[in-house]
Amino acid sequence: MRAAFAIAAALFAAPAAAQDLPDWSGVWELVGSTVWDTATVEPKGGRAGVPGTREHPPYNAEWEAKYLANIEKVKRDQFPDPVTTCGTPAGFPRVMQVPDGYEFVVTAKQTWILTENGPNIVRIYTDGRGHMDEDVSWPTYTGDSVGRWEGDTLVFETVNLRGEDGTIIDRTGIVVSGQAHGTTRMRKREDGMIEATITLEDPVAFTAPWTVAKTYRRIEGDARIMDYACAENNRNPVDPDTGRTLTLDAVGKPIDREYSGE
Repeated sequence: MRAAFAIAAALFAAPAAAQDLPDWSGVWELVGSTVWDTATVEPKGGRAGVPGTREHPPYNAEWEAKYLANIEKVKRDQFPDPVTTCGTPAGFPRVMQVPDGYEFVVTAKQTWILTENGPNIVRIYTDGRGHMDEDVSWPTYTGDSVGRWEGDTLVFETVNLRGEDGTIIDRTGIVVSGQAHGTTRMRKREDGMIEATITLEDPVAFTAPWTVAKTYRRIEGDARIMDYACAENNRNPVDPDTGRTLTLDAVGKPIDREYSGE
């Protein structure tokens, strides 16, 4: 698989000239909810993290069972979502559907996806390089992305994801394996919206590719991205023994009834 990606990367076009690059400046926001696949979500209009909400990834039987188990954890408020610590990167592909603002920084050799919610930074190399060699790389939350421009459309491949211990797609409980990889096509539509079509493939967990589309609208006016670090006042850590989210008082003591003795 790595060899296939290397060959594909070698075929990528030369870097685009600066004057040919699209204008994606400004601050953008996701349109819709943070459910990954709104086309298959049940109930219709369901929201990630709400008990009983699920989607229909093309899982094989083994990974469908894992998903069902995660759905039950969500119902018990025990799903170990690392993003609840507010400081762990959402990672790819979840970074494509977080709340708060986005910036898309387009240059001839790289494009960056920056989110206010995070920290999240996706670096997409469009200077003709391929993916990193296995002996000098390791799985990360965001993975390794290289791409090319097809006219005004940015096409990029993302590999080297952490797998089910870190690649959570949304809070309904969807996870993928470390063999998952994504192909994303981003463009600005005629209506001014930016659209990202993401196809996920996972030879370990899926029986077929899974494609979804995300849309972003530009925030009008003098909007800016502002950093914040709510982990500085994080009062909702996850208990490693039970998976429950705890609420702490000002001195760090759990105030939840089952932990406080009340």
